[in-house]
Amino acid sequence: MPVVHSEVAMHGMVWDIVRDTVDLGEAGEVTREYVRHPGAVAVAALDEQGRLCLIQQYRHPVRAFEWEIPAGLLDVTGEPPHVGAARELHEEADLVAATWHVLADYVSSPGGLDEALRIYLARDLSPVPEAERHVRDGEELGMPVRWVPLEEIRDAVLAGRIHNATIVIAVLAALAARDLGWTTLRTHDAPWPSHPAYRS
Repeated sequence: MPVVHSEVAMHGMVWDIVRDTVDLGEAGEVTREYVRHPGAVAVAALDEQGRLCLIQQYRHPVRAFEWEIPAGLLDVTGEPPHVGAARELHEEADLVAATWHVLADYVSSPGGLDEALRIYLARDLSPVPEAERHVRDGEELGMPVRWVPLEEIRDAVLAGRIHNATIVIAVLAALAARDLGWTTLRTHDAPWPSHPAYRS
């Protein structure tokens, strides 16, 4: 839909609030505010035993320590998404992966922000050498890492013990893709039309 007017309503530390007036044709013009987000990537790192690498971080907006998969913002100018995903896996889990595929794409809350998130499936994993590991601080300091079977995570999701949307999507997509013999996976550089920066 054509945007008639756009302005930044508020500048934030990480993201801004944008106010757009949009022409909906017969429905007339409407004004909407939303969070402008750079997008993010997440990594479902799966080992040979069918276990997913989980990390736990404090998430202040929900006042809880949440189990998640490694993830981060696309906030490095010019960095391809799959490179950003590899960087997050290195920094948060001390892992590198030889095999990368796109597992799932989603938009987190399209009524209020333009965040698009891509989940990669990373396999053929190996540890980062001790001397090359990222020094963690803030919420990442002392961050626990666990390897959990996909089925156990699925059961935790269905029992309401895991709440993070990215891990919910990742584990259900991974189980479905595995059941289909991994034939539905996309290449690591597959088109990403739901991300504002990659729309044609």
